[in-house]
Amino acid sequence: MLGENHALFIEYPEHQERIQELKQSDNGFKQMADRYHQLDHKIRGLEGNNIPTDDRHFTQLKLERVQLKDKIYSILSH
Repeated sequence: MLGENHALFIEYPEHQERIQELKQSDNGFKQMADRYHQLDHKIRGLEGNNIPTDDRHFTQLKLERVQLKDKIYSILSH
């Protein structure tokens, strides 16, 4: 769905406390989470405002977001 919010707290509600804890105690995790948030915000902005962008650029943003999401989930699930 276009413009859907993919914030980590929405994607992983069962890990909210762990996400917050890691953002405070693990700088690498915080950087990943911050970049994920930036990408999600940018993607939603492009989708919601119908801002023209080339498909390759848009696809690259979404690919980076999903790769970060996978890395973050891997950390949360271990």
